[in-house]
Amino acid sequence: MTALAGTGGAILLTPCQLRPAELDPRVVQIVSRTIAVDLHSHVQIPFVKDPAVAKPDPDIDLAGEMKRSGFSAVCQTYNLDAVGSAEAGDYHRYQLQALAFEDRLLARNHMRRALSLKDLQFAHGQRQPIIVQSVEGAQFIEGRPERVEEAYQRGLRHLQLVHELDDMVAPLGDVYTATAHLGGLTPFGAQVVKECNRLGIVVDLAHGNTETVTGALKAATQPLIVSHTGIRNAAGERNTSADMQRRLITKEHAREVADAGGVIGVWWRLVVTMAEYVVALRDMVEAVGVDHVGIGTDTDLTASYVLPYTNRIWPDENGGFFYAVAGEMLKQGFGADEIGKIGGGNFCRIFATVTAGHA
Repeated sequence: MTALAGTGGAILLTPCQLRPAELDPRVVQIVSRTIAVDLHSHVQIPFVKDPAVAKPDPDIDLAGEMKRSGFSAVCQTYNLDAVGSAEAGDYHRYQLQALAFEDRLLARNHMRRALSLKDLQFAHGQRQPIIVQSVEGAQFIEGRPERVEEAYQRGLRHLQLVHELDDMVAPLGDVYTATAHLGGLTPFGAQVVKECNRLGIVVDLAHGNTETVTGALKAATQPLIVSHTGIRNAAGERNTSADMQRRLITKEHAREVADAGGVIGVWWRLVVTMAEYVVALRDMVEAVGVDHVGIGTDTDLTASYVLPYTNRIWPDENGGFFYAVAGEMLKQGFGADEIGKIGGGNFCRIFATVTAGHA
């Protein structure tokens, strides 16, 4: 699966902070040709227990921010367990609330969800941003596998199995930020992985501990991703806190995912400059090969101040995210084809495989 998709329209995707003449023409060409995808991009959902007291939706220029970033698509997610609910049934209601919010956000921005690789290719050809609908944590399932198909029918194509809190009814697997107590992926977690494979939903193993990831790899019939992490104790890593260390994966763990055809997104939290982020990308390439690395920022394009703003994470990130990172990758010796693969081509390959034969 090539990362490159034509050469026209570069000016339309140029970040508004910079005039085209200020950009390296090689960067303009790479961004123009690449279906660039952020494997983990947030939008903040204003969850409410009582819909009657809901406030008007915020005015979010999602399309404009994506064009500024250089991303053709983002795997746009929300974490259900951010609401901290302790009542069975709440997470399913919040899931429906979030999808309805996304419907309205996309309508206001004249955008849509990608259901297949053809959708990504068409949107890129039209220079129109698009999202791959994701959810971080599957607490909404509550032991009812039919809810995976319900979400699929609403446009979900990317499911991160676990986040911080267990599904209260039927946990799916151990997470890396809590004491393991499930033995890794549970039998119900394996059932959910298989249901995602049947329907054509990308399974994301971010936040799963090693045993959960290994179990998912055994259960799966399709390649999987880990959307946002990094190599533990790698050269490019600067954040060495104990909390960060448990959120990273070993080279052996990463190779298991890659050997199964998967892709691993590299996280912003590893480093304190954009230049160091590119070193972290190289660390992952050296661990698993260039065909298995992606970008997974875990940031927010809407400047919500809950998470870092994608288009200005670091002081040395000038201009839109992918424009800036692609330029730094060139400086550090990456070739155009390598940037295209890491920038989105590798995810496109996974998305094509998983969604093949599905509407």
